[in-house]
Amino acid sequence: MTPHILIVEDSRTQALRFQLELQRCGARVDIARDGIQGWECARALRPTAIVLDIDLPGIDGYTLCQRLKQEPATSAVPIIMLTHREDARSAQTGLEAGADDYIPKDEFAEQNLIESLRALGVLTQT
Repeated sequence: MTPHILIVEDSRTQALRFQLELQRCGARVDIARDGIQGWECARALRPTAIVLDIDLPGIDGYTLCQRLKQEPATSAVPIIMLTHREDARSAQTGLEAGADDYIPKDEFAEQNLIESLRALGVLTQT
């Protein structure tokens, strides 16, 4: 089965960058541009995994993560928070909100994201 990943990211450039890398790994990818659209897409599309930015318009990433983990239809979906925030407190807040992983957006972000999705069983080794 082809993994289906939802990226919730307000930066078009960032979203397309991650989409391209995930598609190279064989995933089907949808993009939501804000927290509200992310909530709606997650519930409607039932993705295999969600990649979530923190600083989103509408609903911030922490709140969206909490809501998704409380919603029966999405509670078991792995969520990876991907953000420019690199401080320990932001990572702790993300994990407490229910994220399965927290990855800083740095020069290794794409590879770290792919490795995290593999570790969670969403992507297979190619």
